[in-house]
Amino acid sequence: MSLTDPIADMLTRIRNAVRAKKKEVNVPSSRLKVEIARILKEEGYIKNYKVIEDNKQGVLNIVLKYTDDNQSVISGLRRVSKPGCRIYCTRDSIPRVLDGLGVVIISTSRGLLTDKQCQEQGLGGEVLCEIW
Repeated sequence: MSLTDPIADMLTRIRNAVRAKKKEVNVPSSRLKVEIARILKEEGYIKNYKVIEDNKQGVLNIVLKYTDDNQSVISGLRRVSKPGCRIYCTRDSIPRVLDGLGVVIISTSRGLLTDKQCQEQGLGGEVLCEIW
């Protein structure tokens, strides 16, 4: 099975797992997905993540985070830049999600950064996805 957009697949798997109130979700691993998971953990959207080696590409195991009353911390995820239509932003046009309550993940020349980090470092790049 070849995926044209593995990041959209990862976001969809997380979205479906959140809706089904699952504790964790597995996605095929890649360096880019591990970096996205790292940002999700730093921003407090997931509890943890780990890469499980399986002698192929590996599996990225993401432990989802819920509040005390079993509400998911992630209320939405959206893929912005797609393989058929890439979306870029300059350092002056960095998008904001819900007036800064959400996080935009941007692929820059210095790796994956959040919208806030891009603003601090004065960088633009490809807008990968939004999480809120």
